[in-house]
Amino acid sequence: MDVAVVTVGDELLSGETENTNATWLCRRLTARGASVRRVVTVPDEEGEIARVVNEAHAEYDATVVTGGLGPTHDDRTMAGVAAAFGREVEHSEAAEEWLVEHGGYSADDLVDGTASLPAGGRVLHNREGVAPGTVVESTYVLPGMPGEMRVMFEDVVDEFEGEETFVETVFAAEPESALIERFEQVQAEFDVAIGSYPGDGVRIRVSGRDPEEVDAAAAWLDERVVDGDGED
Repeated sequence: MDVAVVTVGDELLSGETENTNATWLCRRLTARGASVRRVVTVPDEEGEIARVVNEAHAEYDATVVTGGLGPTHDDRTMAGVAAAFGREVEHSEAAEEWLVEHGGYSADDLVDGTASLPAGGRVLHNREGVAPGTVVESTYVLPGMPGEMRVMFEDVVDEFEGEETFVETVFAAEPESALIERFEQVQAEFDVAIGSYPGDGVRIRVSGRDPEEVDAAAAWLDERVVDGDGED
């Protein structure tokens, strides 16, 4: 299952807020066996949201959008998602009823627009906050507040699936450029993917669908790189 993650917010693009939602979602989706193929951050602009969601819907099995929900002037995500699918934004009786029955609110407490969703969307109830989420076709729209987003995602996590990826890590105290030939050799020998991340040495990520193959490839590399003690 190929998935795109779209995070919405001017504050993310300006650097005022760290984009922890994208990192968390990528980890959680990968743990489910889904393949995250694209991560995009867009401003609080209806047209930009609509364009990116439309592109992601055409290219991937599912899209997860987070941020920009609510009734305030800069919460444009619902309108953008609705536009992407050629739908109107309309009041959801189901969302309002849930907020009254389970959220401790009265209808008069709710600001106009709180329960507005793209027409025909499935409601995702917000058990940690107010603004509901929705599912429109294969696009999942979640709040931007991390606590709310995570709880809501867990309510739909079983809808994301794929073949589990197994990962092992090997550390090499060598320049990344010196390891290229060994990377080619291990991939010729084993059915695995290799990622290398230089820093204080090089962290080598060995991943694949077969845990025994991954373990064997990691062991092969571990025997052929210089470790932190200067030994092969």
